[in-house]
Amino acid sequence: MFFALCSVTLFAAKADKQVVVLSCDLHCQGCCDKIMKNIAFEKGVKDIVCDLPTKTVTVTFDAHKTDIPTLLKAFDKIGKPAKVKQAPSQKEASAPTTETDATTGASQQY
Repeated sequence: MFFALCSVTLFAAKADKQVVVLSCDLHCQGCCDKIMKNIAFEKGVKDIVCDLPTKTVTVTFDAHKTDIPTLLKAFDKIGKPAKVKQAPSQKEASAPTTETDATTGASQQY
């Protein structure tokens, strides 16, 4: 019973990952490096992808630990103001999930 509760809790935590695409004035690889080095340490940030040709930054974050206004303030703080280009989406919502049955140990896709 305890294991079943843990697997459901872990599944719920994964569903709170969000992805936001930000538009940012990126001039060179140094701008991308500055963002990668500083924003990666913000609480709740899980992944960052800078795209220099499109001048966008894709940030995957834990919605329980941070939010978009906090991320935008972090960008301002390092001198790279950003704007939301694409609304947040649930990263894990579209992918099929696999859970393990605590009693049998079998994997089930939902």
